[in-house]
Amino acid sequence: MRMMNSGVMVAVVITMGWLMASATAILHKVGGKQGWDQNVNYTEWAVNEQVYVGEWLIFNFDKRYYNVLEVNKTSYENCNDQGFIKNITRGGRDVYQLTEARPYYFLSGGGYCWHGMKLYLTVHDGLPPAPELAPALAPATSVACPPNSLTSSAAEMLFLSIALCLALMWTL
Repeated sequence: MRMMNSGVMVAVVITMGWLMASATAILHKVGGKQGWDQNVNYTEWAVNEQVYVGEWLIFNFDKRYYNVLEVNKTSYENCNDQGFIKNITRGGRDVYQLTEARPYYFLSGGGYCWHGMKLYLTVHDGLPPAPELAPALAPATSVACPPNSLTSSAAEMLFLSIALCLALMWTL
């Protein structure tokens, strides 16, 4: 077996690092099944979310009526949509990366904030805690993998990365 040249080895290492970073990225769907809409308790939703630097929020909403504005604490408390920090509205399925550990404040303008369309979220520094291990199973017990254990995009990324690595190794 021939030794890999350093350029190919670097490409393989970079690809695997990218794959690992992509696989651990977490996307939080704001509001759960209801999405970004009126009469959703975003305070309750946020209490059940542990959010860390580098993770993403996705706001799903009807862009004909609603928007998503990042605001400061005072604007959040007063439902003031003037002088916002950033308008993250693009098309009704908008993602926002949380890049630093701090409180984040979002609201929907046009008076919808008064109907509950506002979100306060604290983003934590560091890595999310490791998932709990499943209890040990009896030897005779079989376990079937859930059909959606990987999202299709994660599975596609994994397949493409493995294929790329194999192709690179094959050419050596």
